[in-house]
Amino acid sequence: MSTVDRVKKLCKEKRIPISRLERECRFSNGYINGLTKGSIPDDRLRLIAEYLGVSTDYLMYGEEQPSYYKDPETAAAAQEMYDDPDMRVLYEMKKHMKPEVFQIHVDHMKRLFAAEHPEDDDIYGA
Repeated sequence: MSTVDRVKKLCKEKRIPISRLERECRFSNGYINGLTKGSIPDDRLRLIAEYLGVSTDYLMYGEEQPSYYKDPETAAAAQEMYDDPDMRVLYEMKKHMKPEVFQIHVDHMKRLFAAEHPEDDDIYGA
């Protein structure tokens, strides 16, 4: 079964018209039926999975794939970082900067946060 077929099946099971999914996910009318190869671009796959209350793994494979992470909280944090372009930039900076230079940037962000949120300054130890 293709990813598109799984989306259609879930919509049918949940009694959600495809047109409603498309409208609420801000896709064009007929978008889902127009996906002839049965695959969905990653950004749209995430939107559909969230809308239908399932994982992207379930949409792609019909079952949950084993997680690389040992606990769901870590997996969710990793996914959130992956999905957020700003967090990905920080990750790339960490990979490519000298540790002492990256630490200067982190310390600067901590100071900015503490200045904007003095009630929370003990959280990040700025």
